[in-house]
Amino acid sequence: MKLTRIILAALLLAGAAGCKSQYEKLLESGDADAKYKAAFEFFNAGKYKKAADLFESLSVISGGTSRDDTVQYYWGMSNYRYKDYYTAETNFKNFVEKFPRSPFTEEARFLRIDCLYRATYRYELDQSPTYATIVAINEFRMDYPESIHNEVCKRMLVDLGDRLDTKAYQNAYIYYKMEDYKAARVALRNVLKDDSDNKYREDILYYTAMSSFKYAELSIESKQKERYMLFVDDYFNFIGEFPESHHCKELERLYKKAKQKI
Repeated sequence: MKLTRIILAALLLAGAAGCKSQYEKLLESGDADAKYKAAFEFFNAGKYKKAADLFESLSVISGGTSRDDTVQYYWGMSNYRYKDYYTAETNFKNFVEKFPRSPFTEEARFLRIDCLYRATYRYELDQSPTYATIVAINEFRMDYPESIHNEVCKRMLVDLGDRLDTKAYQNAYIYYKMEDYKAARVALRNVLKDDSDNKYREDILYYTAMSSFKYAELSIESKQKERYMLFVDDYFNFIGEFPESHHCKELERLYKKAKQKI
């Protein structure tokens, strides 16, 4: 009985081995030419996962050959087309480090940027990936000033910059919502100190003035005069830059109240 079970197990293993697909056999083989040909056939047919697996397998046996950069690049391209952007970014990063002068390098650098861009988060979340993407884009544009991808890179920069502007503004504005007006004024002013071109500049200056007025209004009487004077400064800063703003009427009303207190 025991011998029968052993024989049966051996037959099942043999059968399983015999059922391997041509693709599986090719993946396990050491035939570089056959793998190379098949990898491109799968790639051109849109079967990117199989192509990626074959190019990955080829990368081990094609190192140091004339095919090396092609295999490495199309390994990344296969993962990119398969929408595995995390792996593709690693592929392209390694490619650029290994082949800085390859004909594929410019495209690999741009595709890595695209992978990084896709991995950035909404403004509410950690923006470390956004900063990394901005650095990569600026380096690319410096190295390839005539690249056909530069318009796309510019649009990415605008979107990423807007995201950082929004996060900075919202992080400061939350103090105003919490009615911590002293902290709000400091935080809002710091936003413009760090980035004077923040897209929310009008709102930031408005809430800076509103914070200083409310802080003065809630202060003890002995402190009110000097704090209303801060509001006056903020008021003139605002109307000097945005004389047509819809906020002017409200701030002018507060200015008249503040003058009575000074």
